[in-house]
Amino acid sequence: MALLSNKTVCITGSSRGIGRACAIECAKHGATGLVLHYLGDKETEAEIQTLKQEIESTYSPAKVAIVPGDIGDSSTSSKIVDIGVKAFGRIDVLVSNAGICPFAEFLTMPHATWEKTRQVNLDGSFYIVQAVANQMKSQTPQGGSIIGISSISALVGGELQCHYTPTKAGILSLMHSCAVALGKYNIRANAVLPGTIATDINKEDLSDEAKRDYMIKRTCLGRLGRPDDIAGPVVFLASDLAKYVTGASLRADGGLFVNLQ
Repeated sequence: MALLSNKTVCITGSSRGIGRACAIECAKHGATGLVLHYLGDKETEAEIQTLKQEIESTYSPAKVAIVPGDIGDSSTSSKIVDIGVKAFGRIDVLVSNAGICPFAEFLTMPHATWEKTRQVNLDGSFYIVQAVANQMKSQTPQGGSIIGISSISALVGGELQCHYTPTKAGILSLMHSCAVALGKYNIRANAVLPGTIATDINKEDLSDEAKRDYMIKRTCLGRLGRPDDIAGPVVFLASDLAKYVTGASLRADGGLFVNLQ
């Protein structure tokens, strides 16, 4: 079933991990326009080109417009919207996904680490949500779906994440308030809260075999998450199946959060 038939989907941080999986899943479900943002360095440039090729060769008639840039710079969000609208005429779905988590001890954390994490994760989310929401308000027919990729870290703490967890809590709060602010324009805003997903963001942390085994045992399903485990909930929230869902938070964590034992 083509849940996103003829829709244009914008995804930040889409060259790898959760963003990449979301791009592929949206194309599978009929999205015909994909506006894919990536950082723009040599590594992500190579990754985004392979993603573009995969989508356009496998999921015709889907087309991809790619946009490089630092999401923590507000001008990047303006560029994403401009390029997306020029290519496809409108934006129906935003997946605000770009994020970093440079694990660090709180007491010795350089302020630059705090600032960079906040700029990418929280400032970047605000900029792209605001820019896309203005486009959704102005287009005909009006409206769309905004999905912020938060984390169960918005709800709990982490010893090496004192800079990261506040940004993810901020994204969750941003989606709550945007649901209130944007509902009158037929714009829905929801958050997805992944648990421990095996991606590049935590590859080094999970290389500790004891910690990896512990995190696996914490889940009810007995495994770490994969990027495509998040893509399904994103497609649901982007689709008309969720047309009366706004201001919601959907945990996709394999039961990690509820597992007290």
